[in-house]
Amino acid sequence: MRELDGSGAGGQFVRTALALSVLRNEPIRIENVRGDRSTSGLRHQHLAVLETMVAICDADVSGAELGAAVVEFDPALEGDGRVPGGSYAVDIGTAGSVTLLFEALLPLATVLDAPLSVTATGGTDVKWSPPIDYVRHVKLPLVRRYGLVAACEVDRRGFYPAGGGRATLRLAPSTLDPIDLTERGPIEDVRLYSTEAASLADRDVAHRQVAGAHERLHLDDEADRSGSDGDRDAVGERCETTAESHCPGSAIVIRVDHGTGLAGFSALGERGTPAERIGEDAADAANRWLDGSAPVDRHMADQLLVMLALAGGRVRVPAVTDHVAASCELLRSFGVGPTLEDDGETTIVSVDSPIDG
Repeated sequence: MRELDGSGAGGQFVRTALALSVLRNEPIRIENVRGDRSTSGLRHQHLAVLETMVAICDADVSGAELGAAVVEFDPALEGDGRVPGGSYAVDIGTAGSVTLLFEALLPLATVLDAPLSVTATGGTDVKWSPPIDYVRHVKLPLVRRYGLVAACEVDRRGFYPAGGGRATLRLAPSTLDPIDLTERGPIEDVRLYSTEAASLADRDVAHRQVAGAHERLHLDDEADRSGSDGDRDAVGERCETTAESHCPGSAIVIRVDHGTGLAGFSALGERGTPAERIGEDAADAANRWLDGSAPVDRHMADQLLVMLALAGGRVRVPAVTDHVAASCELLRSFGVGPTLEDDGETTIVSVDSPIDG
């Protein structure tokens, strides 16, 4: 059993460790679960990931309870270690993140014997996790370019604190190609996805978020830097959605397509903050990325590391965040040695010997 120490990490460490355990068909023991968080141990959304992995793999587990500081997980997959697939329903409870559950499950596509479908109820657009439109319109389109067969459908939005959203992740058996994301191409398209709960429709929140983001984006500056013909008119699709939800809330996601990939930036509505300001916050994040040279955004950087461990390749990340550093250390503990090359402004993360899937 592989011994892991989560004293210096949070929930991502748990999710990634469980995925790697399944991919390697190897039992793990995690001590000091979420040890660097003010409320340590398993919370609702982490327990939901653990229980879903147990159900999918028919795994043996101990510590599957709220607040658990020690978890043991053994996928015990038979034969060649393939995951059987099937259909599952998960109720995360409260506004626990649906998107973080889906993030943990995506790597399983590489060891599936048959399609897998997971319908989760919880928070689709909540703090400390990617909004569901980031998953649908940024992450999945990017990883599909490298062979991952995945789709996400949204039935109902779930905002904090009530949650109650519902979405389905569909995976099919996949073989990944090596990832090559070291250079950013010219900006080709910008898309804005803005959502409001139906209870906010009379305030025109979705449209005002788009207006704030559109006005704030520095696409004309980017055109000057790259020598392209692009300008603020490079903003293409503007999708404004009014959604049924158990709780008021809103979200905006900006997707930027460039010559070699795409990046995404988001913000969530907050009580007392004008909708235009929410759009500006997302645009500010996009502008900071535009000022750099990395082909992926800060959040995608750490989310791609498991895929990099599976497929091999190279990714230039804008910064080695705490999440990136913790994920690299976790991969090393599983025998995958990512190397980091720092050029002073960005860092290239490389994996030459990926996991045998």
